Amino acid sequence: MVIIMKKKTFIKKIIPVSALTLALALGTVGIVGCGDTEDNTVMAAALEGAPGEPPSGGGPGGSAPGGAPGGGSQASAEWSAANTISDSNTYTNTSYTSSTASENALMVTGDGITPTLDGITATKTGDGTSGDGASFYGTNSAIIAKDGAQVTIKNATITTASEGANGVFSYGGNGGQNGAAGDGTTVNISDSTITTTEGGSGGIMTTGGGITNASNLTVTTSGRSSAAIRTDRGGGTVNVDGGTYTTNGLGSPAIYSTAKVSVKNATLVSNKSEGVCIEGTNSIDLTNCTLTANNTEKNGNAQYLDTIMIYQSMSGDASGTDSSFTMTGGTLNSKSGHVFHVTNTSAEINLKGVRINNTDSEGVLLSVTNDGWSGAANKATLNAVSQNLEGKIIVSNTASSASNSSSSLTMNLDSSSVFTGSIGDENGSGSSLGTIDVTLNGGWKLTADSYVTSISGSGTIDYNGYTLYVNGTAYTSGAPGGSVSEGSVTASDYNYITDDTSDESAADETKESVSSTKVTKANRSKNGKKLTVKVAKVSDADGYEVQYSTSSKFTAKTTKKVSMKKTKTTIKKLKKKKTYYVRVRAYKTVNGKKVYSDWSSVKKVS
Repeated sequence: MVIIMKKKTFIKKIIPVSALTLALALGTVGIVGCGDTEDNTVMAAALEGAPGEPPSGGGPGGSAPGGAPGGGSQASAEWSAANTISDSNTYTNTSYTSSTASENALMVTGDGITPTLDGITATKTGDGTSGDGASFYGTNSAIIAKDGAQVTIKNATITTASEGANGVFSYGGNGGQNGAAGDGTTVNISDSTITTTEGGSGGIMTTGGGITNASNLTVTTSGRSSAAIRTDRGGGTVNVDGGTYTTNGLGSPAIYSTAKVSVKNATLVSNKSEGVCIEGTNSIDLTNCTLTANNTEKNGNAQYLDTIMIYQSMSGDASGTDSSFTMTGGTLNSKSGHVFHVTNTSAEINLKGVRINNTDSEGVLLSVTNDGWSGAANKATLNAVSQNLEGKIIVSNTASSASNSSSSLTMNLDSSSVFTGSIGDENGSGSSLGTIDVTLNGGWKLTADSYVTSISGSGTIDYNGYTLYVNGTAYTSGAPGGSVSEGSVTASDYNYITDDTSDESAADETKESVSSTKVTKANRSKNGKKLTVKVAKVSDADGYEVQYSTSSKFTAKTTKKVSMKKTKTTIKKLKKKKTYYVRVRAYKTVNGKKVYSDWSSVKKVS
């Protein structure tokens, strides 16, 4: 039976609420950090029971109490929806709207239901709602899935212009127990556009152990604390393949993770905030992505600008202090501040064949230091495989306006990795140095005097006229430790992994690269059935691959490709009245494997 309710639907559910939530409800504390909102007024209708025990430390930079997720308190949370689906039917080209505060435009609810929404429009406007109801439970979203629903959304247009109005929300019902299993709620969304304009309004949002699988989305957010790929208390699982995800607001990284987030073949852009942010025992895994962070303004208590921020705010939204960031292939563009920043947590950073372009004048690759949060040590492990690293690494036990805590770094470079840079504390003197253990099996070329606690491995060190201090002992030549030897070190061309998603891909990883090309001409015949494409010649290329599609997102079903050795080709059998989009990349063959450049910009042909 089809159930589409065109009137408000209210659903009440008992959900655990922490001591922090109680404090917020009473107006006693506001937690502000990477991606956090300043106004966390809780949306609960009632509070009862004893508050949970606060963790050591407190909120950002202060002694405010913080409650761990899932404390002893209980609160009744209400969902309201202008439209509700609770069946497994298919809905095509329908529209769902809401202009009422704390009301979803569309709620999909029901254990095991599997509806499909194709070509729909969902719009959320009206008075805004800030706080935990919107962020934890999705009470003001355009679309929310809950109670075990498994919804498929495709070719949708989703827009919100209301405070606390996330685009698509997957709530798994685990009551904020970070890492706990959800109720199976799953959102599968593809080939859709999501636009949000106000604060606290993420693009795709996952909490409470929900699951979100997204592909080929165009997500744009403009408000504060509005990550394009956003998670919050209770976490969950997020898988993204393809698409463009752009944020424009303060405290709005492209990805904010209090969950397990995996993204591949996507473009991630943050224009004002960090590129990505991980809080607590959670992770982000990027494969063949382009991540660009402009990061022009600090948020909350943050003392540094950074592109990859890994921390623990002690707010209770994400438990634990073991975080993980992994990037394989792709490009990391860091335009302002430190490329990586680890504070108040223990972080593992894994890099394999990533192009890192750090254009900040200070040239800091990694900082492991105190910041505006306290309660835990600052620990990082950096693992580099087939990786070029360049810049300063800072591991310091002191920082201004923060309580002291210990800092440490374990750095592991494999035999095909090269580090061109320096290691020390913030003062560059080693006076406040943390613990730094380096396993060097590749190469290290010093660019300034450097300080480590120990060095081992079988790699090569190039002193380049500088001094390396190992546990206080100065070395300007010779072997500083282990089987490390002195020699000349030169970084090769980018150690870059290509990840061609097509079936004939033959190069999952290689140290080789090839220059990019572009479409110089794309002319259609008079009858519209032929398209002549000409590309710019690349001297080191063996050939070119042209993709053409009726979708600007180059979805699999609408995209075809041709390979050519020369710079010109004619594509036939096009559809007369269709608009086509064209892009190209160069390739060369190395040891029988194809190595591809990045895709060119897209050319539209009507």
